[in-house]
Amino acid sequence: MTKRYILSAVVWAMAVSGFACTNFIVGKKASADGSVICTYNADDYGMFMGLAHYPAGVHAKGEMRKVYDWDTNEYHGEIPEAPITYNVIGNINEYQVTIGETTYGGRPEMVDSTGILDYGSLIYIALQRSKTAREAITVMTTLANTYGYNSGGESFTICDPNEAWIMEMMGKGPGSKGVVWVAMRIPDDAICAHANQSRIGRFNMKDKENVLYAKDVVKFARSKGWYQGKDEEFSWKMVYDAPDFGGRRFCDARVWSFFRHFDKGFDRYLPWALGKDPHAEDMPLWIVPDHKVSVQEVMACMRDHYEGTPLATDTLDMGSGIWEMPYRPTPLSFTVDGKDYFNERPTSTQQSAFSYVSQMRSWLPREIGGVLWFGNDDGNMVAYTPIYCGNTVQPECYNTPGADAVTFSDKNAFWVCNWVSNMVYPRYSQMFPTLREVRDSLENSYFAQQEAFEKQVLASYETDKAASLKRLNAYSNEKAQQMLACWKELAVFLIVKYNDMTVKPTEGRKFLRTPTGLGARVKRVGISDTYARRLVKETGDKFLKPE
Repeated sequence: MTKRYILSAVVWAMAVSGFACTNFIVGKKASADGSVICTYNADDYGMFMGLAHYPAGVHAKGEMRKVYDWDTNEYHGEIPEAPITYNVIGNINEYQVTIGETTYGGRPEMVDSTGILDYGSLIYIALQRSKTAREAITVMTTLANTYGYNSGGESFTICDPNEAWIMEMMGKGPGSKGVVWVAMRIPDDAICAHANQSRIGRFNMKDKENVLYAKDVVKFARSKGWYQGKDEEFSWKMVYDAPDFGGRRFCDARVWSFFRHFDKGFDRYLPWALGKDPHAEDMPLWIVPDHKVSVQEVMACMRDHYEGTPLATDTLDMGSGIWEMPYRPTPLSFTVDGKDYFNERPTSTQQSAFSYVSQMRSWLPREIGGVLWFGNDDGNMVAYTPIYCGNTVQPECYNTPGADAVTFSDKNAFWVCNWVSNMVYPRYSQMFPTLREVRDSLENSYFAQQEAFEKQVLASYETDKAASLKRLNAYSNEKAQQMLACWKELAVFLIVKYNDMTVKPTEGRKFLRTPTGLGARVKRVGISDTYARRLVKETGDKFLKPE
């Protein structure tokens, strides 16, 4: 989502566009519960989107599907419908297939502006037509080769309850109606990530079981004069999207930060993430984690701001402000006295329209095994609520009539969550602990209930499947609406408790009063010691009291 511009020294001034979207992937033997896990932060400036739904269907021969660009809603054309399509809720379908993406752009001359299919449309069409990740890869590449692909370079996460894949795809230029691509299966005991920088380097063309690719993936590069070496030495990313400073510092750094949570020695790759050393050691595509990874840990990684690293954005410079905000305004680059500077780009970012963590479990009936833990804002600022993959009715808060990018609704999760987030961002250290308490309390309650609830549903699944699926759907919607109610209450609590940069005394959620019935005297907490020292260093004796 949102194309990443090349950040060489020559075109640095062009680097004002967004660096969007992050995907993490966990193989089934790398996860704590045996599930395949994958994630998606859908980051784009001004983007408004809820929980998608495409119902299952049977389509007559000759029936056509109109294709509208996922980003712009522009009409591109139409393609034949599949005879049978599957139910899709969010980015997961009824067979637990989940697809996410990050845009890396790559060579601009490879974009086919005449193609019908953009990356977003391709994702949701493939979800409607695929029972497995491998089938989704076939569907996506066949459709793109048949009807043309009009997006830039994309990295796709494609998973099912048994396999996790990363696929990278690019067009062949205007009017080509063709694509080059490569897909690699992530080992079951490994974790992987991508974040707007192409990640696939060399790949074993003889490993037909775990590596899939376009027959002309090397031949096409040779025909353009971009590669002259041996087939076995061909590196996808070095030919089609060679990592530059921006690709490393703004994109691969998010991958580095994810990996370092699960490999105590991964800081060896910090020079690569910093982006300045041309001889730095590149990161591997995947690693085997040093412990089994839980869904909750992956959620925490979606909330990462490089805490505890040299790239941290919370306390290391004055950009964090009085209340140590780990966010920075966009665009990423800015100019001072003719010199170009930049802000860091962590995984958690204010422009997220939605975020999810998908949990796919092979040992359960498919409609129960797939859970899309979904949030309609920056992952750090929301409680992920469980959406089961067989659901056919969205909760009102994730699909609110009348709400859109310029129309607020207090019935809509995107707007209510953003309402709270935008209060918290500038006064982060003061207000975020209250948000985190509510967020974590809700999520902990969902996880605490999950096993017992699913056992109840399983008990009736074989005898009355329809009723069981209806119960799953009702449960998901109930939890989402519960979250919305809690967030509305949180919004009111925050404005009352922290009004005018003071703090009103409370016991739990109850505001204290004086014996005469007035509100208890507020606390004026001032600034932190860290910021006070920063301020003195910046201003010297300007604010020093005379003795």
